[in-house]
Amino acid sequence: MALRRHAALLSLAVVLLFAGLAAASPTSQNTGDTVIFWGRNKDEGSLREACDTGLYTTVIISFLSAFGYKPGYYKVDISGHPVSAVGPDIKYCQSKGILILLAIGGQGGEYSLPTPQAAVELNDHLWYSYLGGHRNGVYRPFGDAIVNGIDFFIDQGGRENYNKLAKLLYAHNKDYRGTVGVMLTATTRCEYPDHRLDEALATGLFHRIHVKKFSDGRCPASSWIQSFQKWAKMYPQSRVLVGVVASREVDREADISPEDLKKLMQYVFSKLPNFGGVMVWDRFYDKKTGFTGRLRA
Repeated sequence: MALRRHAALLSLAVVLLFAGLAAASPTSQNTGDTVIFWGRNKDEGSLREACDTGLYTTVIISFLSAFGYKPGYYKVDISGHPVSAVGPDIKYCQSKGILILLAIGGQGGEYSLPTPQAAVELNDHLWYSYLGGHRNGVYRPFGDAIVNGIDFFIDQGGRENYNKLAKLLYAHNKDYRGTVGVMLTATTRCEYPDHRLDEALATGLFHRIHVKKFSDGRCPASSWIQSFQKWAKMYPQSRVLVGVVASREVDREADISPEDLKKLMQYVFSKLPNFGGVMVWDRFYDKKTGFTGRLRA
């Protein structure tokens, strides 16, 4: 009952907000990118299938979920998807103009960067195993496919040395001419600031910031819009995207309909000069509910 009441209050708050903005004109042309997380459930379908929907401009493979604890130990967890199929699918998606990123971190607890050397080692692992580097004898899980960048999804542990990792990864862009070889993005908590990522974000090197509306009890419905606006204000050099769930099964308190979100994007978020679009969690639930399809209808 309490959760249903919370959802009703959120819907009412949205309606009241729209009423207050009735005189404003929507800015439909600035809806930005649509980002989806893939790799959290085998039943979500293949990466290629996600790209064939035509719904997404970026797909984030999740997660490289283990690093930093034991030297040389790294683990990519894509929930039982055959790793051998991912490389060809990455290249297929990129041929359609879709960016493919790899997220590091996640909701598990097998990662940290306890020392600057751990950041150096993780940079090397990412560069030679997933990005554009080449070193004889280094295993590349996705074969010769090259991801377009790295998403920092740091939901556990401390903040140490992620700023160093960001600088090391970004430095590889000097090897590319006229393009970004390594895009850096961050998926943050709703409430500003995110203390696990604030030092990394202070480098000013992140192209996008995905601000989660979910999994953060410190960001109630009554304040999440203002929180998002603050993120956009504090990082004007980054494109800032609103992160939502595709189903209330993920987080009932974060539930918002595609129709309400679309209106918020048109009347509120698109007024921000660095509004970047929407990030949806995740492909499995999006496939079940059709959230993104309804958002883009």
